[in-house]
Amino acid sequence: MGFIDSYKRLEKLCGEIMQDERKISAYIEEMISKPNGSNKVPGWDEDLKKLKHYRWVRNKIAHEPDCTEKNMCEPGDEQWLDEFYSRIINQKDPLALYQKSETSVTAHHQSHKKNKKRISKRKRKLYKTLIIIALCILAIVIAFVVYVCDYYKADEDAISAFLPA
Repeated sequence: MGFIDSYKRLEKLCGEIMQDERKISAYIEEMISKPNGSNKVPGWDEDLKKLKHYRWVRNKIAHEPDCTEKNMCEPGDEQWLDEFYSRIINQKDPLALYQKSETSVTAHHQSHKKNKKRISKRKRKLYKTLIIIALCILAIVIAFVVYVCDYYKADEDAISAFLPA
């Protein structure tokens, strides 16, 4: 295909996915705006460096009279552009992988929050149950105390009936 043709094909795809007329430059800027991308996506820095380099090569070929594909390109440059194009199509490119890592982290946090809420609900139910049990025990104790007091009062009345006045 040739370097320029591969670059144009990648540039068109980047413009479409980024919805930006700056195309590859928009893709590069999006990568730069994610400072922790290299921590989340293997090969992030290498891909960013290659994209910047190939943009520079393309600009040289397009704007400098003595620059051509023949004297500016290395063997494998065209292949890298084609493979990067395929990675974007298959959502294996740096920005897609970054988005997936962010989504999985968010999902993990949401799952953790749900678990905390579930535990909170269990704790509230447990507290309610304990309060009900405590109130029942208190009611039993109060009933027992009232019964005992009535019993002794009845005994006292019975005894005083037999005693002379």
